[in-house]
Amino acid sequence: FFEKYHSNNVKMWSDYKLGKITKNELKVQRFAITLQDEGVNNMKLAEQIAEDYVVLSPEQTTLFPYAIESLEYLYKKYKLHIITNGFVEVQYKKLHNTKLESFFDRVITSEEAKASKPNPKIFHFALSSANAKKTESLMIGDDLENDILGAQKWGIDQVFFNPNRQKVSAKATFEIYSLQQLQEIL
Repeated sequence: FFEKYHSNNVKMWSDYKLGKITKNELKVQRFAITLQDEGVNNMKLAEQIAEDYVVLSPEQTTLFPYAIESLEYLYKKYKLHIITNGFVEVQYKKLHNTKLESFFDRVITSEEAKASKPNPKIFHFALSSANAKKTESLMIGDDLENDILGAQKWGIDQVFFNPNRQKVSAKATFEIYSLQQLQEIL
């Protein structure tokens, strides 16, 4: 089920980023399609799972090793912002539940920017909102397409956080395998 869900979720997010489906369609259809793949045609169940997912997913508070130490280091030296395609109602809960909210000056969501990563519009919106310059900004992300290539298109240097050491064809400004390595770069 999870493998099918993951595949469907990735496709639905792609459709959402391209404006082919709405937020509500994404929320429910990723579960409805996965249930159908398993032979269960039950829209009410898909809606209930979607509702539960939005409530329960922010309760996951496991962080990557060195996340707190890295944020403590960066926070003392830089203004930190988040750019996310995630939904508003989930992002703030996640930050609160992981006790990370105090490190960030601002959270920029795709809903607020009316564009999703990798669309350059969200990067433009984020920099404008932060009153920041491209040449003085750095995108740190773990999604090659959305974070790294999106930032490259807008002319922002990037750090590709690649903890699984996946082989990639694109080249980021920096590539790290542990968050601890951020202190070597910054």
